[in-house]
Amino acid sequence: MATGDTTGATGRPARRTAAIRGAAALAAALTLGALAPTAAATATAAPAGPVPEPEAACTAGTGPYQRELEAGLGRPVDGTQSTADCVAVRSFQRTHRITPADGYAGLVTHRTMVAVNARENPNAAGSCPVRARRVTCVDLERQLLWVQRDERVVFAPVPIRTGRDDQETRPGWHEVYWRSKDHESTLYDNAPMPYAQFFDGGQALHGRPGDLYAHGGSAGCVNLSVPDAERLWNLLVEGDTVYVWGTKPGTDD
Repeated sequence: MATGDTTGATGRPARRTAAIRGAAALAAALTLGALAPTAAATATAAPAGPVPEPEAACTAGTGPYQRELEAGLGRPVDGTQSTADCVAVRSFQRTHRITPADGYAGLVTHRTMVAVNARENPNAAGSCPVRARRVTCVDLERQLLWVQRDERVVFAPVPIRTGRDDQETRPGWHEVYWRSKDHESTLYDNAPMPYAQFFDGGQALHGRPGDLYAHGGSAGCVNLSVPDAERLWNLLVEGDTVYVWGTKPGTDD
């Protein structure tokens, strides 16, 4: 039988087949339309994420180290806090995990900036003697400590607190002669001195829990934050040398 014979003379079977297929397709399309939401409906139905809270205004006033922080952050140096100054200081505090990060140009932020700015070359002035052995450098003027071997810095500069007036940390060459990891002071009411490394009489490098800068100075020891003191403990050994020089701001000697 020829192919054309399947439609007959009028082509009715082919038209009926097409009609049936068209009806089925229409039904399927209607069913899908009933079950599947439109793109707009999907977007409307999607749960909304949390709306971020707006950044709090930076309202801290002028701090005692305003000029130093302005200079270090590349701000116009006028000694007066502006909103832009406050935001810049707050950003620095957040980067270096200073709390509270409120934009106030206080002592902790200033000391941290001094240490950060010294990282590239803390011994640029050549004040700490270069030796083939490890030397722990204690800069009283900038209140910084770092460790170098030859000209290579092996412990980056960190902020410290040294002796107050009349109890200054003694300058010159010293040597770590005794270490006591969980030391408590026999002179000051069993005050904790974690990671103590004694270098001259009762003076030691050690951690100070709490506020590193409280009371204006130590009784002669070189105080570090506890994490910094622990890292220094893990680096030094008995017999390592310590070199102290300069004058702490606010002391006579």
